[in-house]
Amino acid sequence: VKNKAPAEVQITAEQLLREAKERELELLPPPPQQKITDEEELNDYKLRKRKTFEDNIRKNRTVISNWIKYAQWEESLKEIQRARSIYERALDVDYRNVTLWLKYAEMEMKNRQVNHARNIWDRAITTLPRVNQFWYKYTYMEEMLGNVAGARQVFERWMEWQPEEQAWHSYINFELRYKEVERARTIYERMEFEMENCCHFLNISILVIVHPDVKNWIKYARFEEKHSYFAHARKVYERAVEFFGEEHMNEHLFVAFAKFEENQKEFERVRVIYKYALDRIPKQEAQELFKNYTVFEKKFGDRRGIEDIIVSKRRFQYEEEVKANPHNYDAWFDYLRLVESDADPDTVREVYERAIANVPPIQEKRHWKRYIYLWINYALYEELEAKDPERTRQVYQACVELIPHKKFTFAKMWLLYAQFEIRQKNLPFARRALGTSIGKCPKNKLFKGYIELELQLREFDRCRKLYEKFLEFTPENCTSWIKFAELETILGDTDRARAIYELAIGQPRLDMPEVLWKSYIDFEIEQEEYEKTRNLYRRLLQRTQHVKVWISFAQFELSAGKEESLIRCRQVYEEANKTMRNCEEKEERLMLLESWRNFEEEFGTDCNRERVDKLMPDKVKKRRKLKAEDGSDAGWEEYYDYIFPEDAANQPNLKLLAMAKLWKKQQQENEAEEMAPDNDIDES
Repeated sequence: VKNKAPAEVQITAEQLLREAKERELELLPPPPQQKITDEEELNDYKLRKRKTFEDNIRKNRTVISNWIKYAQWEESLKEIQRARSIYERALDVDYRNVTLWLKYAEMEMKNRQVNHARNIWDRAITTLPRVNQFWYKYTYMEEMLGNVAGARQVFERWMEWQPEEQAWHSYINFELRYKEVERARTIYERMEFEMENCCHFLNISILVIVHPDVKNWIKYARFEEKHSYFAHARKVYERAVEFFGEEHMNEHLFVAFAKFEENQKEFERVRVIYKYALDRIPKQEAQELFKNYTVFEKKFGDRRGIEDIIVSKRRFQYEEEVKANPHNYDAWFDYLRLVESDADPDTVREVYERAIANVPPIQEKRHWKRYIYLWINYALYEELEAKDPERTRQVYQACVELIPHKKFTFAKMWLLYAQFEIRQKNLPFARRALGTSIGKCPKNKLFKGYIELELQLREFDRCRKLYEKFLEFTPENCTSWIKFAELETILGDTDRARAIYELAIGQPRLDMPEVLWKSYIDFEIEQEEYEKTRNLYRRLLQRTQHVKVWISFAQFELSAGKEESLIRCRQVYEEANKTMRNCEEKEERLMLLESWRNFEEEFGTDCNRERVDKLMPDKVKKRRKLKAEDGSDAGWEEYYDYIFPEDAANQPNLKLLAMAKLWKKQQQENEAEEMAPDNDIDES
């Protein structure tokens, strides 16, 4: 090469390969057609083609398509012997190739070489007995040739290999095509026997092949039903149920059995089959069974039967809910309500035992509040429905033993237990239960319930002891003090009642002291001990200056009914007004004055009324600055304030403000008078 400079246009190796690939895809023109005119040309053509096929085979012996094309070409030339030789050579290369056997046998059958075809099929099923296609083709060929006995013999050889169920059904259908019902029944029996033996031999669960087996049993029974052997069909179903047992029950088998009996108008047998299956098959696997049972009852059952199936369906739903969440106590309540309405006591007890077994995992009362009602309902059911007092007592005792009393308790449970024992006329048992409850976990409700029980029994000494224990437990409980004092009052022991009240008001801490003082005052008023009542009011006013106490004191003096009652009442009002001058709550002071004014309007003179009216405050609108939580300004708000005359006298600024308001009012009146003449002139 003289010019070794690089070319102007460079071509990469990638471009060369791409171009070569594209040219491969270009369609080459077809070779010219040749007309063979004599035998010599034909032999020459055959020689060239055979050489091509042999070269292809020699290049790659394992490509079976080359062998098949070669054999089919020889077959097209009617060279059957050569084609047969090629297939045999190919089988030597790969005798496991299914397509090769099929093409070989099909060639023999197309050329009506029946014995050769039989020979090939025999060799194929002997070499590859698990290839079902060979057996199907072989039996089909024999049947098409009318050789029924030969086809049956092939099927028998096939069945010895225990093939899949479809092979058995093909054999059965073959016999039915020739009306051999007894032979078909025998095949069904052999099929079930073979599968049963297989399961025992392998020592595996029938569940491994449950689906094909159930289908086989059902098909066998329908075969008997189709040929009007109804007793045989029923026997097949019964054998199937016995074969699967209770461990591996299948709803499809029972649905088919029930439909068979329904077709035979055996409605009671149908109902028994459905109930038997529903009681034993897991609920989540019996949806189709429920559906068919419901349809059957709607078609042939009475109202009771329909209700039974609806109840069964609801029971299934509740079972699913409680299985998903055993601590869903609302689901348990619904389930128990259902079984109580339509079930025997043993079933109800079994559901109750399952429910109460789900103890809340956390010992906190809020988690136990719903759970405890399961025990209550259980005990009430045993007492009211089952009429079993001993079992009811066991339920209550088990419940109170289960509750962790050191952390919390349920007073209602103890009280219900005690009330049950009283209904059974076992008073010592009831007292023992309540005494145990107070000893383990004293609560206000337990004390009240025990005291109420003893009051009903008129055991007043026991009531006194219980009140003493109660007040030792909660000395700040004003209601307990009041109830204790009322008991002594009812019993006529006023000194004990007064002593109880004195002890109560002497307690350093009380939850409702105002109620206690009011009860003590009302007690003294009922006893007409007016001087003691006044002393009580004075003692109370030493502790609190609340306006309601003053008003109540004044009303007491008014209701005392003596001549000086009005004077005493007015003195109380005056004292209260004088005391409350320094009070910041002006609304309370206003409330006192209004009460005083109402008193004077009813019982006082004009002078007294005028005096109280002068004490009434003026209502003034004011503004004050608001502060937000973060300390920033939040604007202004308007509010009403009360200015009392007694306070205004001590504040000169208020007097000056009042004089300024009066001057402004006079100025406005003068301006209005001056403008009036000008308006008259304009009108004229």
